[in-house]
Amino acid sequence: MTAAHTPENGGGSSRDYVDVADDHLRGTYEEPMSLREYVDAAFERPSIAAHAAKYLLDAIESTGTRTVLEEGETRERYRFFDDPANDGEHAVLGNTDVLNGFVDDLRTIATERGKSEKIIWFNGPTATGKSELKRCLINGLRAYSKTDAGRRYTIEWNVASGGDTRGLSYGGETTGTEREADWYESPVQAHPLSVFPRDVREELLTALNDADGGHVPIAVDQELDPFSREAYDLLEERYRRNGARELFSAVTDPAHLRVKNYVVDVGRGIGVLHSEDDGTPKERLVGSWMPGMLRELDSRGRKNPQAFSYDGVLSQGNGLLTIVEDASQHADLLQKLLNVPDEGRVKLDKGIGMDVDSQLLIISNPDLDAELDKYADRNDHDPLKALKRRLDKHAFRYLTTVSLEAELIRRELTDETSVWEVDSEEELRERVRAPLVVDVRNGPGEVQRRELAPHAIAGAAMYSVLTRLDGEDVPSEYDLLDKARLFDVGYLDEDGDRTEIDEFAFDREGEGSHGIPVTFTRDVVADLLQGETDRWHPDLDVERVVLPDDVLDAMVEGLHDAPVFSRAERAEYEGRTAMAREYVRDRQESDVLAAMLADHSVERETVAEYVEHVYAWDGDEQVETDRGPVDPDPLRMKLFEIEQLGRFGEDDYVGSAPTETVKRFRRERIITALNRYAWQNRDEGFAVGDVDLSGIPIIQSVLSAHDWADVRRRYEDFDPAQWTDPPANTETARLKARTIDELVDRGYTEASAELTSRAVMREIRDRWDDTGGA
Repeated sequence: MTAAHTPENGGGSSRDYVDVADDHLRGTYEEPMSLREYVDAAFERPSIAAHAAKYLLDAIESTGTRTVLEEGETRERYRFFDDPANDGEHAVLGNTDVLNGFVDDLRTIATERGKSEKIIWFNGPTATGKSELKRCLINGLRAYSKTDAGRRYTIEWNVASGGDTRGLSYGGETTGTEREADWYESPVQAHPLSVFPRDVREELLTALNDADGGHVPIAVDQELDPFSREAYDLLEERYRRNGARELFSAVTDPAHLRVKNYVVDVGRGIGVLHSEDDGTPKERLVGSWMPGMLRELDSRGRKNPQAFSYDGVLSQGNGLLTIVEDASQHADLLQKLLNVPDEGRVKLDKGIGMDVDSQLLIISNPDLDAELDKYADRNDHDPLKALKRRLDKHAFRYLTTVSLEAELIRRELTDETSVWEVDSEEELRERVRAPLVVDVRNGPGEVQRRELAPHAIAGAAMYSVLTRLDGEDVPSEYDLLDKARLFDVGYLDEDGDRTEIDEFAFDREGEGSHGIPVTFTRDVVADLLQGETDRWHPDLDVERVVLPDDVLDAMVEGLHDAPVFSRAERAEYEGRTAMAREYVRDRQESDVLAAMLADHSVERETVAEYVEHVYAWDGDEQVETDRGPVDPDPLRMKLFEIEQLGRFGEDDYVGSAPTETVKRFRRERIITALNRYAWQNRDEGFAVGDVDLSGIPIIQSVLSAHDWADVRRRYEDFDPAQWTDPPANTETARLKARTIDELVDRGYTEASAELTSRAVMREIRDRWDDTGGA
């Protein structure tokens, strides 16, 4: 709805909405044009004449690309698969490499450099996005066909013009009096250029491609469909008998032939065969004859194409895309498709065929693999070998990137559809950790607000990813949780040092082929939101909060009730829960620590000043100040390292002079980082103050690494054992109040802040006294 028609600015009447609908359709449909006008339009906009594979490729490329991080790698992703035409409702999250491989295949097919005989096959476990891909393709192609570049055209015929009352129809007789009713569109979306004789068409296409100069030439090899051929032959015979000299012009006169645009949709350029569709192979592929109509129509001694029902999947998808969904349910049909891609032709009957220009795409769960391999032990005598050779397999997998899985879980639980496009890692982390508040209906007219606490969805996402990863290729000094972190952000922070994923030799082929599906997680969380908890607090609605541990407990319990998991899978997945809990605890602890020490955060200017003094100290240089150059201040560096970084104590210095331990820290952890990320690229006017220190990972890690020793140093009388109910007027009570307020400012509700901070304190109180600060 545009701003001009919203109730807020005076809109809202039925007339407003009808006017908007008129504008929408006015921009979608055009008046029919003559064949000459269409050819002229094609030379102006060659894209409107594209064949099926090229059109599909053009539609995908039309939306551009964006950069994404998946499995720890940076990849370019086509926005088309984010379902921008539908505000992301059927976006295909992840699987970018697979989708890029699909586009590469389309490019090869469209340019006729190979793979023309291939049937594209998307295979993978349930709930991996295959059905979303189907809907995304339909949405995207429909939207593209409404643009100027994506206009799609076909032909329609009128053989009753000129006083001939014998009409062309799909059955029955026409009167010849309702002139518009005498126009009949090609039932299979025939390409307008297929009207031209082959040699003329080839010359036209050569000229059209020369004018276009694109990297994918237009190719139209199909002859007229049988219905259109019937109309063409009838008109040609009539005008030949009348002595017409320019037969083609007479047959294609605007009184007989018009070119019209259509909006691509299921049944018009897109054919979809569902699992429940039945009928003979011929009926499912192209349609069927209707014997009653054959007796009524003048078939001139043969079966008349006017008596054919063009409702088969290839007929509907002619001109663009044919999808066989749940392909294992149509295994008998796949063998009938063998010659369609390379020959581009299918038979309606023994003596009547139809040229087909459609990109074939089949979608299946792994059960099709078993169906195709049932004769594999026969080697060269395998009757399915020819079919398997023609299938070009693209394997969808479960997501193995935590941020993508968190996004998917939120989409499953809510009506959120927009795809996350964030520029910074920090913003992405915030979205992953974010809480979720939903209204749950408990009974007639009764709605209760429930909260999934921060990290609840992140914990479920991490656990799901952990069940999908292979631990065989993880080096001995790391674990599967480290691998999941690498796949999520591409690196590990190890005590301030960054280890990139490129330093690991992971075999990604089998990742995501098994594991917990998102539908299982969705159902578990939905049940939790409907259920009750036994928590109680005198002032806070803690009973309405679902914590990360609640979700993980329920997921583990649900493994034993879900029939989709084998006994071995249940045991394996349950054993990985501990790592997910560790992941959640680390993040909850970081949140609480950051909130407790929020009043002691370091200003950027202070950090920059410290780094500048350290660099000058190492290079035996001076620091530029407003008062002129001065020597680096050893006391300033010492105080920063003790009080702000919390890395050292008085024993690590001789007066203000650093010991070897401090010197090594400055050189290896501060200067090396600066050299790597900034100093090597400095210009003549470079200064440390010009550097975005938050962009230097090691420095950022050093400054954000709060620990419990910092809390002990700043709050000597703090006692975590008192956290649940601290005595009044104690340091613990004051610190708790400030911490809860800070957590609320950072996205928690007061109830979830209370419960999360309690959970963290339970973890550290038993070791508080023993470790001197946990």
